[in-house]
Amino acid sequence: MSDGKAALQGAFGRVALLDIDRQVVSHAHPQCHVLIKVGGADSTFRVKDRDYPLAEGTAVLVNSWEPHAYPHTPAAPRSTVLALYVNPAWLSGIERGFAASAAAGFFARPCVSLTSGVRRRAYEMAEALLASAEADGQHLALLADLMIAIVEDFSEWRRLPAVDRRSVPDFRVRRAIRFLENNLGRDFTLADVARAAGLSRPHLFEVFRRNTGVTPQLYYNALRMEAAYSALPGAGETIAGLSASLGFAAPGAFTRFFRNNLGIAPRDYRRSLRETGLLG
Repeated sequence: MSDGKAALQGAFGRVALLDIDRQVVSHAHPQCHVLIKVGGADSTFRVKDRDYPLAEGTAVLVNSWEPHAYPHTPAAPRSTVLALYVNPAWLSGIERGFAASAAAGFFARPCVSLTSGVRRRAYEMAEALLASAEADGQHLALLADLMIAIVEDFSEWRRLPAVDRRSVPDFRVRRAIRFLENNLGRDFTLADVARAAGLSRPHLFEVFRRNTGVTPQLYYNALRMEAAYSALPGAGETIAGLSASLGFAAPGAFTRFFRNNLGIAPRDYRRSLRETGLLG
């Protein structure tokens, strides 16, 4: 079973050290995403519809709102992966031009050969997550140092304008997004979303994907996951209560959903946060 070895989250986004031995379904999120293998077996990671090696000398880079998955087979050995989910707003605080990390073409290539500097910093980040008893400035300094190296080596930030992916050009898609945001935890159909947007269902699917890069369902899944991430550090929030607030019929359904999107169960993610010192 996949396991969360350590995790950290905050205004920067999330950092997780994961032992993965199960499939992760296609999903997306607003953060730019970096995956580096720091132990275990070589594997592959799927970005859009193509598989890329996640091996000793490579990193997989995923742009904001770019669909991706982990097509693990049951018989394959597990991999230990350092997974970074970094908010563009936090990166722009390091360097204003890094706000381009919200753009679709920020990482021009989904798979790159690691430089020695990025590899060294990734291992330092992983070791700090495992060794530190509490989340402090050391983690943020290491993350900033690692992300600066990744951005400088592998991104197209100097060629891209700073963009705000939260603001999509089509007002009908903005209506659909508001509907999704305002109905977390409620039962609705794609026809309800289309009606709120003033579109037919087929037209909604086409226009939504053209404006956001993902389907309405993937977008809604991302909203639910982000809500779960925000709530899990709260020591008073039970898994059952969180499951109900997000509209799942039973805690087990929420656990399967969370595991399918991250690779580990919500309880394991919460435990990883606690062991890294984020939870009291």
